[in-house]
Amino acid sequence: MQRDISHYFDWAATSPADEDIVKQALETSLEVFANPSSQHSEGAKARKLLETARENAAQVMGVNANTLFFTSGGTESNHIALLSVLSRPQQKGSIIISAIEHPAIREQANALKNCGWEVISVLPDKNGIVSAKNVTEKIKDDTALVCFMAVNNETGAIQPIYEIADAITQACKGKRKPKFHVDCVQGAGKIEINLAHKGIDSASFSAHKICGPRGIGLLYLANEITPFMRGGGQEKGVRSGTENIFGAIAFSQCLERYWISSKNTAALERLGKQREYTKDFIQKLAGLPFCSIIPENRTDDTLEENFSPWVLQASFENIPGQVMVRALDAKGFYISTGSACSASKQSRPILEAMNVRSDLRQNAVRFSFGVHTTKESMNELFSAVKEIGETFNQ
Repeated sequence: MQRDISHYFDWAATSPADEDIVKQALETSLEVFANPSSQHSEGAKARKLLETARENAAQVMGVNANTLFFTSGGTESNHIALLSVLSRPQQKGSIIISAIEHPAIREQANALKNCGWEVISVLPDKNGIVSAKNVTEKIKDDTALVCFMAVNNETGAIQPIYEIADAITQACKGKRKPKFHVDCVQGAGKIEINLAHKGIDSASFSAHKICGPRGIGLLYLANEITPFMRGGGQEKGVRSGTENIFGAIAFSQCLERYWISSKNTAALERLGKQREYTKDFIQKLAGLPFCSIIPENRTDDTLEENFSPWVLQASFENIPGQVMVRALDAKGFYISTGSACSASKQSRPILEAMNVRSDLRQNAVRFSFGVHTTKESMNELFSAVKEIGETFNQ
């Protein structure tokens, strides 16, 4: 069945899977069906497929294969890094996160409060970007972990993860340095990511954000950790549970196709085009008297490199976010108010942390784009938004 995804603008929630990759991976996993941990020859075939997928992913991402661990998705990858603090043979300490983290980090960090850990939140500036200086000012002698996302899932703000990594390293010279974990779920296949940068200790990834299947993720670990969750010892004990051969194969192939690097000219060209499309879309929206771009400084061309062109937040006067979502849905356009994980909640903690006015927060929606988004489809989206906005603001 042919899919029509031309009017799908909720790529930050999930992406339509690449049919050729998913079908090929499924066929392979049906043929080689054994448990990779089994000692017989069929198990060995499955193990070889798994390790080949890991090696291919590592080559694309520019890291050693022994630093990558397959998980069930971005949330679990984040949790493995976060919960590893519970295995530390020391008294409770502190964890630092940004105030704009995805619920996968924010909610789990808050749960750790019940275990006696102090959770320190760092506020962003009005553009939704956290400075390295503000991070290091929060570090204590007992800080065990610092968690920040690479790209914000609602505003598209790119966080200065390399500056933060360097600042943490510099600030902790001569004493124990806290681990630095980066949530790269919205960054993979969208911006360039350098996992080899010194000071980045771990990073999380999810396949369904880059046209892969759901239920498969990756965790990058620069060095070994002691996991809190234990089991059969798969993935070197970091993530126990029977391995997902189908998902691993598909994810590695999606990374080969979409990972942004100088070696992937097609991906770089697509990134450049999307920057042009989004810039034009922002200019058109900003020209509507009832529309506010969030953050407002995103209309400044000099700040373009500070934002992912794949995610955009805007607010429309007299139109609550959920109403705009439904109105566009009725016209065959699909967007969201923010993270799908929090779609049923009225609060907007990311926008609150940015000190966005309450009326703008209530009316805010997220447009997110992907590799199959075209300039024509974005023009059609703008026309639909303009028509709805004019109807509500006559």
